[in-house]
Amino acid sequence: MKNKTMKRFMQMIKPYKKTILLITFLAILINIFELIKPVLIQQVLDNYLPKKIFEYNSITIYHIVGVYILIVVIGNLLDLINRLMTNKMGENVIYNLRNKLYEYIEKANIKFHDKTTSGKLFVRITSDTEDIYSLFSDVITTFPRDIITIIIIFVLMIIISIKLSFVNIITVPLLLITTIVFNLLLRKVYEENKKIRTKLNTFLAESIYGIKVIKIFNRNKEKQKECENNTLEHLRITKKIGILNAILPGLLGIIQNIGIALIIVTCTNNYFGIDLDVGIIYLFITYFKNIFNPIDRIIENIELVEDGFSSIDKIHNILEHEELLENNTNGVFLKEVKGKIEFKNVWFAYNEEKWILKNVSFIIEPGESVALVGKTGSGKTTITNLINRFYDIQKGEILIDGINIKDINLKSLRQNIGTILQDPFIFSKSIKDNIKMYNNVSDEKVIKSVGMASANEFINGFENGLDEIAEERGNSYSAGQKQLIAFARIFAQNPSIFILDEATANIDTKTEKLIQKSVNEISKNKTSIFIAHRLSTIVNVDKIIVLEYGKIIEQGCHKELLKQNGYYSILYNTYYNSLKD
Repeated sequence: MKNKTMKRFMQMIKPYKKTILLITFLAILINIFELIKPVLIQQVLDNYLPKKIFEYNSITIYHIVGVYILIVVIGNLLDLINRLMTNKMGENVIYNLRNKLYEYIEKANIKFHDKTTSGKLFVRITSDTEDIYSLFSDVITTFPRDIITIIIIFVLMIIISIKLSFVNIITVPLLLITTIVFNLLLRKVYEENKKIRTKLNTFLAESIYGIKVIKIFNRNKEKQKECENNTLEHLRITKKIGILNAILPGLLGIIQNIGIALIIVTCTNNYFGIDLDVGIIYLFITYFKNIFNPIDRIIENIELVEDGFSSIDKIHNILEHEELLENNTNGVFLKEVKGKIEFKNVWFAYNEEKWILKNVSFIIEPGESVALVGKTGSGKTTITNLINRFYDIQKGEILIDGINIKDINLKSLRQNIGTILQDPFIFSKSIKDNIKMYNNVSDEKVIKSVGMASANEFINGFENGLDEIAEERGNSYSAGQKQLIAFARIFAQNPSIFILDEATANIDTKTEKLIQKSVNEISKNKTSIFIAHRLSTIVNVDKIIVLEYGKIIEQGCHKELLKQNGYYSILYNTYYNSLKD
């Protein structure tokens, strides 16, 4: 086990040290009660049954039975308290860990989400936290208890008969060799099982998320085959685990019975001068058998330990990368945003120096409407991502109202920017909740925003109106309807800067005209940035910025660019001619 993993584990149990000590103490107490029970039976076997008497040394059978029942009742009550405390501790661990993970995922920057699949994150926050729960609820408290129980039983066996204890030493090497060999085998298999299980869970999560794409490209059979291969791989490794777990109890049982046979033979023939009463022999055999229970439990918990520690590493490998978190506390808070945006010699690359934007400079004045035009991959969406500061640039400056975007508080920045994507995300909540987005927006403002987005007609068509609950990812709505909800969401937010990334691509021409009126009305005194392939929608903007291979090649209004007879003119004429066809 790595030192780093152990440090992480010790850090996790730190808040629960007192609870773990109390649970361990209760568990040891329960085990002591369990060890007292065979002593009571031994007394009956040696002092009462052979002489057929009811009372011995002023102690009656009723006294012994009463003490036995009392021990059972107290032991069960302590066991109940122990289980409740253990479960509560495990639940608290998983509660805190899941919230911590989710908080990290929310605060992590877009770069983190670009390189980390949603399927993997889903596995981390579900099955990996469950593994840690099992580690806390099933292993942490049982392991010290089992070790102490083994030691206590060994001591008691030596006290009963040191000679008979030495006779059973022959079983110790067999027990140790079996335990060590199976421990090594199981550890290797469990590590492999963990990798395969993560791979399977990631595949299943991503396949469910991408089910539409699978159907669109008719890849059902191929994905089914991939699923079968993954599950077959998982089946193969679980068979190995099953076989090893099936063999081990049998071997331990053989070793246990060899030890019992040695005890019986030795006591029956009085070898080594051993002459013990029947009750003492029963007591010794009971203790000898009981020593195998904690050993068996320790071996069974190897899988939980391996899975738990592996999950601790995987989760902390995410949580410990603080450099990937967005800082939402520091920075300048914007008050009255005018909306001036300035790019100064901006260079940006997603990976190393594969530049997406190359020395880009432009100014968007407050209240100005600007369209970004260019082929796919020219850098249009990248510019809008940088304005939202989803990524930090490598060279140059981006200014909002003269303030460097890196000096502005992120939350304040994004509160003043309203972005509508081509494929907006709709949560599995009511339409009203999707518009409010947890903001303090009045119902009156929601209704007004719905009207501005021209979404009244389709929303009123639902039985519950604004309270209609959306299916997962808004699958109950058409692409156009989702866009209308997204527009209403932005109108309710009323930001100072609007960014529309192909936002009307999935809306019919009639609805698009209605929305355009709303956009024109609300953006009269606000900065607006449009990305559109429908060039007819941007002819009236104040400025058009034409991009090619990450560089600005033309700037100007629609009429000016047509007069230049350059790239934009060719692009527009091609688009215009395509409409005629």
